[in-house]
Amino acid sequence: MQVVIFKLNNEQFAVKTSKVHAINDVMEITKVPKAPDYIKGLINLRGSIISLLDVNLLLDIPKSEQKQNSIIILDIDDESVGIIVDQVDEVLDIDENVLENITDTTKAYIEGVINFKDRIITLIDIDKLLPN
Repeated sequence: MQVVIFKLNNEQFAVKTSKVHAINDVMEITKVPKAPDYIKGLINLRGSIISLLDVNLLLDIPKSEQKQNSIIILDIDDESVGIIVDQVDEVLDIDENVLENITDTTKAYIEGVINFKDRIITLIDIDKLLPN
């Protein structure tokens, strides 16, 4: 399984590369009046308008002091959406057996924890992250 590792407030998270459409630097964000709190705004990526989600809010993680400098464009239900992250660290090929399942039912978006070379990385099921 291949994953993209990214940081939010010094915690490492991962999403499967099969869900990743592109990785970009932060660009101009257009605010959307009366949008839900988790919608940070819209971006124009090569002529396509993409919703940008506040992944810190969705994951309940405080924003870090450092500037968020990367946008990961993800494919969710045949739609592209972006999440803004502190930094994208790397793309890893991991063996399925290093993925440990989590039994925390309050956080359905956590697919598991990757225990990889003395690092604990939370694997996010991006399809379950968005409120219905």
